[in-house]
Amino acid sequence: MTESAAGQAQHYHVALVEDDDGDALLVEELLFDTDLPHTLVRCRTLDEARGRLAAHHFDCVLLDLHLPDASGLGTVEAIQRTGTHAAVIVLTGLAESSAGVDALAAGAQDYLVKGKVEPDLLQRAVRYAVQRKQAERANAALQVGRLRAQENARLERGLLPTPLLTSDSVTVTSRYLPGREQALLGGDFLDVVQTDDGQVHAIIGDVSGHGPAAAALGVCLRIAWRALTLGGHRGHHLLHLLEQIHIAERTGSDLFTTCTLIVLDPHAATVTLHLVGHHEPLLVGGAGTDVLDAAHGIALGIVPGLGDWPATTVPLPPNGTLIAYTDGLIEGYTGSAGARLGVEGLLHILDETREVDPGKHLDRLIGRVRALNAERHTDDLAILRLDWTALSGSRPRPMGHGERTVPHQADRRVGRH
Repeated sequence: MTESAAGQAQHYHVALVEDDDGDALLVEELLFDTDLPHTLVRCRTLDEARGRLAAHHFDCVLLDLHLPDASGLGTVEAIQRTGTHAAVIVLTGLAESSAGVDALAAGAQDYLVKGKVEPDLLQRAVRYAVQRKQAERANAALQVGRLRAQENARLERGLLPTPLLTSDSVTVTSRYLPGREQALLGGDFLDVVQTDDGQVHAIIGDVSGHGPAAAALGVCLRIAWRALTLGGHRGHHLLHLLEQIHIAERTGSDLFTTCTLIVLDPHAATVTLHLVGHHEPLLVGGAGTDVLDAAHGIALGIVPGLGDWPATTVPLPPNGTLIAYTDGLIEGYTGSAGARLGVEGLLHILDETREVDPGKHLDRLIGRVRALNAERHTDDLAILRLDWTALSGSRPRPMGHGERTVPHQADRRVGRH
């Protein structure tokens, strides 16, 4: 686009901040003599200019440095503090041309010397100043995007750490997607560690809300869970400690956290679950996909100190897969008349997306869910997949307090979801 075409395509809203009537009239006549499509609004004081800039959009401000209520470079800074996105062109006198250079250092886009301005010069100055201001804003937005990406990367390392596994009989695959493109990570988190007794401990959780506060709390809980688990804390006692940390670290009393604790015992061929306001995991075996029916407890932070989180132990087949997820996976729509995907819809997708490679399987699963939801996902989405082979089941593990055992039933589908 040529300069002429670009200028004709935009109508410029110009604010003239000038207390001298003669100088103001000169600027008005110069603008009139240009072919610059514009609307001019005159302000006689800085206070009047601040009010106009706060209430209306302007592309450019022509600013005199000597006003009844302000003088010098502080005038430029006062205009910038209004939050306007308008370019600033300073008007200086013949004897103070150096002030124009200082104004540029203070944030103005250009300066003009009164008495030495022609229509063509004024027209170019306005156009170029506006373009420079737009370029500055674009660069600032790019820098914000870079900082956000760096912050996301740091938070992601905290939310999605490297699993600590000492054997190859159990493998871990996970995926995480934020609720919006280029959004800050939310509070979904997961982790897996294996202790000296061979048991594989896993957690997947979801802090209510989005943004850095939820993500920071998720990172805190995830790190606390890993440290407490490696320190020997288990089950009900572990969850009480996590809730104490949740209460101490959350930024608002309305924040709560749902999660699932998973303990996979390769020797006993069992998995023990604590559901803390969270969905049941899915067990994938040769006969199909089952929903593991387990006892529920309330989310952390809902009723501090009064939570009861019973354990459920389920026998496992020698070879199989356990899939745990946050609600972002099932709360989307199916593309039909406002119907939610839900657990039943997820089970159908799992039946349709068979894949030997765990990573490719999760990618296909997420791709199918997002396609059905027409890319309208607004909640964060995390999936944790545990695969195992050759579980022996040779050493039964004694049940803990409040624990119940659920017999495994092949191809069970739970319809209450």
